[in-house]
Amino acid sequence: QVQLVESGGGLVQPGGSLKLSCAASGFTFKGTPMRWTRQPPGKEIEWISNIITADTYTSYADSVKGRFTISRDDAKNTLYLQMNNLKIEDTAIYYCELGDGSIRGQGTQVTVSS
Repeated sequence: QVQLVESGGGLVQPGGSLKLSCAASGFTFKGTPMRWTRQPPGKEIEWISNIITADTYTSYADSVKGRFTISRDDAKNTLYLQMNNLKIEDTAIYYCELGDGSIRGQGTQVTVSS
């Protein structure tokens, strides 16, 4: 069955960086649009970035544009999210999803705190 497993979260100080990974299995990863979403404490899940195929098309929420970079390695069936200049308001559970939102991983916690 389709599985998405996120990793790479943790505790980081404001201004720091983290790189999240999402290992995909159970479907043809290459050519499948993917996305990252996040759920801040006490808030709804929000979309933050999409990628279509092999970095040919990406989009970002205004809140992360210029700081986060989505990418994928189709040979490794892995989706990435490079997060730079992290802010306290980036604290959330980060989820990897199929591009249509039909499948979501278990999430990885990112905490930005001094």
